Amino acid sequence: MKHLVAPSILSADFANLQQEIEMVNNSEADWFHIDVMDGNFVPNITFGMPVIKAMKKHANKPFDVHLMIEKPERYINDFKEAGADILTVHYEASTHLHRTIQQIKEAGMKAGVAINPHTSVFLLEDILSEIDLVTIMSVNPGFGGQKFIENTFVKVEDLKEMAEEINPNLYIEIDGGVTNANAYDLVEAGANVLVAGSFVFNSKNPVDTIKDLKHL
Repeated sequence: MKHLVAPSILSADFANLQQEIEMVNNSEADWFHIDVMDGNFVPNITFGMPVIKAMKKHANKPFDVHLMIEKPERYINDFKEAGADILTVHYEASTHLHRTIQQIKEAGMKAGVAINPHTSVFLLEDILSEIDLVTIMSVNPGFGGQKFIENTFVKVEDLKEMAEEINPNLYIEIDGGVTNANAYDLVEAGANVLVAGSFVFNSKNPVDTIKDLKHL
């Protein structure tokens, strides 16, 4: 599987959001990565359904929506209606994870599970066959622009080995601190979706930066 690139809208210029969306549309990016934060599960608040719905009117690529919220099962259908194509919930925020995964799939979306830096990939073994994507947080969730946590490489390798036996088509997504300094090694370790926020949107030429990440 050729790796995918998903620019993180959290790092976009919100005052010119339509322009930023059109830039991603015209780039070699594969998905839009959209972080939803509630100020409870993580110490930050971003945007919710109305903004995602407005963005969807201008986007022509799938929406990879990452819920960093408590009790995400309350809003599954709302995010489907807003335009989510992939919906990812946190292992740490989902008391009944299997049920939540079923609800996401029944709503017609791909289902993902995200894990924080302190959470072992092996805790996902019993659910791995049921999900489409695992997001490995390579920074502590809540804010953009953080430094990449080096132990992520080990987690990617462990997850890749487990996925080859249980779910060979699994998307292994890396979220946080992805740059051209670590992207190649992440893909070599087994990652096949790279989320990049500030590295893309703060660069002089975001389209070229996305292209560089796509062609490692």
